[in-house]
Amino acid sequence: MDTTNLRGKTAVVTGAASGIGRATALLMAQRGANVCICDLNEAGLAETERLAKALGSSVLSRRVDVAKRDEVRRFADEIHGTVPAVDILVNNAGVGLGATFLDTELEDWDWIIGINLYGVIYGCHYFIPPMIARGRGGHVVNVSSAAGYVATEPLSAYSTTKFAVFGLTEALCNELTRFDIGVTAVCPGLINTPITRTSRFRGTTMNEAARAQMVDLYQRRNYTPERVAENILKAIHRNRAVAPISPEAWLMYALKRLSPALVRWINRTVSERARREAQQAGSAIR
Repeated sequence: MDTTNLRGKTAVVTGAASGIGRATALLMAQRGANVCICDLNEAGLAETERLAKALGSSVLSRRVDVAKRDEVRRFADEIHGTVPAVDILVNNAGVGLGATFLDTELEDWDWIIGINLYGVIYGCHYFIPPMIARGRGGHVVNVSSAAGYVATEPLSAYSTTKFAVFGLTEALCNELTRFDIGVTAVCPGLINTPITRTSRFRGTTMNEAARAQMVDLYQRRNYTPERVAENILKAIHRNRAVAPISPEAWLMYALKRLSPALVRWINRTVSERARREAQQAGSAIR
């Protein structure tokens, strides 16, 4: 799909109130697409809507909890009342959880699986069949993560959901090719988005001191959502099945394929160092 000119195309972006979702929706609007956006953050969503309209885009904006299938169904039904099918679907909505497996509560599993995995499943379930029925192709983007192919101790549940999204996307890529529908697993690395501040943290080592360190790291790295959006549209244009985004995401992707044992050693070393630093920082605050 030519993403340099999206005039006449309809795109759906979930989790569009901030970060990667907002940047992607605005870039597609800038290139002429009509955008359909949703999020739980109504204030942020309204700002994305305002910015997209200022770019000349037609915008349908709704508060949607992607973990609730009926809300996603109603969102899809409303869109399909105006167009037979969308051209681009970006399942971006997601949340973070910093916790080891032993520190993760069952309620945390329900929460993160509902949004990060079922949100993607529902988006695909309600938007892909009309794309097939229309018979004009399209493209599906599922936002996974570099943590979707390299799991780490303090991101146990998060990585579980992102591995699942990666696997679902790979299966869809094989299944939908005969319908001329491209499918891409987008795998960002360290991206400076609000998720660093809104993620849940659990356990003695994943404390507010650890959060402050993470926020500082992401800010200093400063790989922006706008750069991610550019790469998402580039991946759609090139019909790439997997799109690691940022140098560290590419490095981890290559290392995981070439030497899984080295990746495990790096993970153990980094996790142990992070645990010591978080404990020291926590003690200093007390």
